[in-house]
Amino acid sequence: MELLSGKSVYLTGGASGIGKAVTETFIQEGAFVTVLDKSAAGLGQLKQEFGDRVLCIEGDVTVYEDHVHAVEAAVEATGKLDVFVANAGVFDGFAKFSEVTPEAMSDAYDLLFTINVKGYFNGAKASAEELKKTNGNMIFTVSGAGFYPDGGGVWYTASKHAQIGLMRQLAFELAPDIRVNAVGPGGTLTALNVIGPLKPFVKAVDPDTKAKSIKSRNPLRIAMTSEDHVGAYLLLASDQSRAITGEVISSDGGLAVRGLS
Repeated sequence: MELLSGKSVYLTGGASGIGKAVTETFIQEGAFVTVLDKSAAGLGQLKQEFGDRVLCIEGDVTVYEDHVHAVEAAVEATGKLDVFVANAGVFDGFAKFSEVTPEAMSDAYDLLFTINVKGYFNGAKASAEELKKTNGNMIFTVSGAGFYPDGGGVWYTASKHAQIGLMRQLAFELAPDIRVNAVGPGGTLTALNVIGPLKPFVKAVDPDTKAKSIKSRNPLRIAMTSEDHVGAYLLLASDQSRAITGEVISSDGGLAVRGLS
């Protein structure tokens, strides 16, 4: 039996990376997915692959009205909204705080926090009333960087801590009507976009080097792909997790048990 049969899902950043893998799996499990993304090309590929099982909307997560439009479109298409997945985000490329100029530091903060944090605020606010009608749920893509240092630079790490704080407070405020949880992926072989203000301070890393680094940093010694994380999202989106709220499912190869070696 399909775990998400008949579910209406709104997901941001679904045209690439983890968001795309989650979109594909949710559709395969019976959901209708409305995707908001800035990539017209990526959205076109999704539409070509899944046809009338996906609604693709080109938009910007930093613009509240774009979320409102997406939620309205999802409800118009399906009559309801069951799940909101806040996933779209950007990266700081491990830029070192001591090496970044004050101007770039400020510009990076404004851009990265507007996308990674305000984008989640916007989506949650726009979807809350419809989710309340269905006793639905929200799922945030957070990160191991929300718990441990060196999962990114200071901008990314701080934004992921902020996302977890937002998730927990919303879980408190929106209960008992809406569940709010998160998935915390560890280092993953996916193309997170490094924001412009920090690019001059970031060193390029080839895929093989990145894979070796990820393997060396988690106890399971795996270089995770986007598909490795979808099971956690699937559980949280389904009715099988009706007793779970305010939690982060860590999908990170076991970072919490690295020990001292």
